[in-house]
Amino acid sequence: MQKIVNFVALASGAVSLAVVGSGLFIYLQRDQLINKVKSQVLESVTGSLPSLVDTKMPKMTGPAQAGGATGFSLPR
Repeated sequence: MQKIVNFVALASGAVSLAVVGSGLFIYLQRDQLINKVKSQVLESVTGSLPSLVDTKMPKMTGPAQAGGATGFSLPR
């Protein structure tokens, strides 16, 4: 029975050290981790921007044609 208690105590200590060690590692490396996530987000957003802009841009620029969009006109 004593061997089981000793094994559980050692396993508990190992898990505790692992949790504290990983928390300390993340705390010390937080700036690098944040920058890495920011760059990944920016890459994914900038990759999808051209297709979003192309779908939202009008096919033609200049004065509105008959049957086109009506909006405010400038005084002449």
